Amino acid sequence: METKKYRNPFPTVDIIIQYRGKIVLIKRKNPPYGWAIPGGFVEYGESLEEAAVREAREETSLEIRLVEQFRSYSRPDRDPRHHTITTVFIADGWGTPKADDDAKEIGLFTEEDLPDEIVFDHREILMDYFNYVKRGIRRKL
Repeated sequence: METKKYRNPFPTVDIIIQYRGKIVLIKRKNPPYGWAIPGGFVEYGESLEEAAVREAREETSLEIRLVEQFRSYSRPDRDPRHHTITTVFIADGWGTPKADDDAKEIGLFTEEDLPDEIVFDHREILMDYFNYVKRGIRRKL
């Protein structure tokens, strides 16, 4: 009997960290290069919430309080390296932001001054977030 091989998407989390009226983005030190919402892969035995808190701390040095689970994004080409499914959280952050782990640089941005080089589908996620914050509107599927 032939054993079936499974290829499953990788679960990830992304955290929109609200910090002093702005949002926190990291500049990636590994490809694909550019600005990104802090986040990463969920480790085996870890909940999505635990992964979000860990990734936020590892990449930004901030402590966070998860406010809500915002939305999931699953388009197969959203990450050029793998098929990933991300769950996006909105969080409040405190402490002193400092780039660490996979982050080369850290920045604080508003909708009006987002950087040009945003990787993955993170610009789409951020636009959905800003629409939600301003108008209470979640994008329909």
